[in-house]
Amino acid sequence: MIERAVPSDAGEILTLQRAAYVSEAQLYGDPYIPPLVESLEQVRKVVEGALVLKAIAAGRIVGAVRGRLSGTTCLVGRLVVAPDRQGQGVGTALLRALHEQMPEATAFDLFTGHLSEGNLRLYRRLGYRETSRERMDDHLTMVYLRRTPDRSRPPQ
Repeated sequence: MIERAVPSDAGEILTLQRAAYVSEAQLYGDPYIPPLVESLEQVRKVVEGALVLKAIAAGRIVGAVRGRLSGTTCLVGRLVVAPDRQGQGVGTALLRALHEQMPEATAFDLFTGHLSEGNLRLYRRLGYRETSRERMDDHLTMVYLRRTPDRSRPPQ
């Protein structure tokens, strides 16, 4: 089940986020990536000010994603799935729900690291196309992707 997160979900979302991003921190050799150092208050403010969706299974939050409009572009961030639920379609369902709940968006933008092959496969499968890359330092190149919905087809 996917529904909109509320401020009282912030603690559980932060815990989930930290669990989900540990593997990314290990992949890039950086324990201080933003999702791991974000505070509870910061997550609460995001939940209050943006569209944050949560996936619930057996009474627990097993995934979340953020979307915020900037003009007519939805900036997608912090797609997280519980480690024990990865590879089961939770991330796909969350992104599809975000696409559906932001019908006013003419594009969806997101980014991930160049070594995050699973993320890149997911995003490409859902219609995201690489727009640019930016080398951040020796061990990290950010990959920026965009999805432009086809208004002539029903949403996926």
